[in-house]
Amino acid sequence: MPLRRDNAEREANHNQRRKPSNEPDEAQPHGGMTNGAPRSPCCPAPALCLLLLVLLELLGASVLSICPGECHCSRGHRVVDCSSRGLTKLPPGLQHNIRSLNLSFNSLQSLNSQLSHYVHLRSLDVSYNRLDALPSALPRSLWDLRAAGNHLRALDKNDTAYHWNLRTLDLSGNALERIVFINNTLPGLQLLNLSHNRFWTVPTHMPHNLEAVDLSHNFLVQILPGSLDRLPKLHRFFLHNNKFSWLHGGVFGQLSALEVVTLGDNPWACEEEENMIRLLEWAEQTRATILGCPCYTKPICGRSPGADGPSRLITEPPFRVGARAATAGYGAKSAVFDGGIFQDKTNESASSPAETGTTAGPDATTEGVHDSRNAGSGLEIESVFIVLSASYSFSRC
Repeated sequence: MPLRRDNAEREANHNQRRKPSNEPDEAQPHGGMTNGAPRSPCCPAPALCLLLLVLLELLGASVLSICPGECHCSRGHRVVDCSSRGLTKLPPGLQHNIRSLNLSFNSLQSLNSQLSHYVHLRSLDVSYNRLDALPSALPRSLWDLRAAGNHLRALDKNDTAYHWNLRTLDLSGNALERIVFINNTLPGLQLLNLSHNRFWTVPTHMPHNLEAVDLSHNFLVQILPGSLDRLPKLHRFFLHNNKFSWLHGGVFGQLSALEVVTLGDNPWACEEEENMIRLLEWAEQTRATILGCPCYTKPICGRSPGADGPSRLITEPPFRVGARAATAGYGAKSAVFDGGIFQDKTNESASSPAETGTTAGPDATTEGVHDSRNAGSGLEIESVFIVLSASYSFSRC
C-alpha cells in the first residue's frame, strides 16, 4: 500500500512539471533567461552570449549607426558633409556623437533647437542658406561656427551667452545691423568676421581675447569711445571699404598688440585738418602696418618693418593648397577657416560677390586697398585672410 502511494505521488509530480508548450513558464524570467543566461538552442556557451549582449547594449549606437543618404561621412561617421544637397531640413540619421557638420549651400530656413543634443559637436557650418536667425540652443561644445551668407539681421546676447569654447565666428555676408555682446561672453573667441553687413558703428563690448576682427565692407561712420579699450590681443583689424570720413586719433591707442589695420576705400574728409590731424599723426607714428593710409598717395604707412615696401603677404597671389585657392573659394583651406572637410566651392563662390561674404574669387571682389582716393600705386589685397593665413592655425579634431 505505501509503495502504491509513492508511485502515485511520483507520477503526479512528473505530470505537474510537464506543462503544455503554450503555457508560460512562471519559473523563468521573460525572454527565455534562466539564472541570468540566455536559453537558446543556438547558443552553446551562455556566458559568451551574455557578454555579446552586454557589448551590443553599450556600443549599439555606434556600431549600428549609418550615414544619412544625403551626406558624405568620414572618420567613423563623426565628420559629416551635407553641403550642396538642396536640403530644406536637417537630414535624419545623424550620429549622436558627430564632431563636424557641414550644412552649407542648402535651402534651410530654420533649424530651431534641432542641434542641441549633439553635445560633442565642435564645428558647424550653416553658411549660404536662408536662415534669418542662428539656430537656438546650439551645443556649448562648439569651437567653430560659420553662418555666412544668410539673412541674419541681429544677434542678441542670448545667441552667444553660453558659448565659452567658441574660437571662430563667421557671420559675414548677412544683413546684420546690430550685435549685442555682454561683458565676459565668448571668452575663447579669437576670430570674428562681420564683413559685408550693414553696421554703421563698431560693436561695443567685443570679446576681450579677440586676435582678428573683420568689419570691412560695412557702412561704418564712427567708433564710439571705449569700444576698443578691452582688446589687448587684437593683431589684425580690417576696416577698409566703409563710410569713415574721420576718426579720433586716439581711437586705436589702446590696441597695444595691433600689427595690421586696413583703412583704405573710405571717404576721408582730408580738407578738414582739425578732425584729421591726430589720425594722420598716429598713422605716421604707429608701429602697426596701415594698409590704405588716409589722405596719402602711398598705400602703406606706419613704422613697422614692412611699412617701407609692399608686404609679400598682401601682394602675392592667393595661397593654394592642392587644387584649391585659399582666398578664392569658400571652403578652400586657410589657416583660420580650415576647410579640410568641406567640398571645394570655388566655382560657386566666385560667381557672385554677394555670395562670397568672407572670401572671393579673383574675378569677383578683389579689393584695392589704395589711398583714400584710389590713386595709389595699385597695391591690392585679395582677401583679408591672406594676412591671417600666415599667422593663425587651429587644429581640427
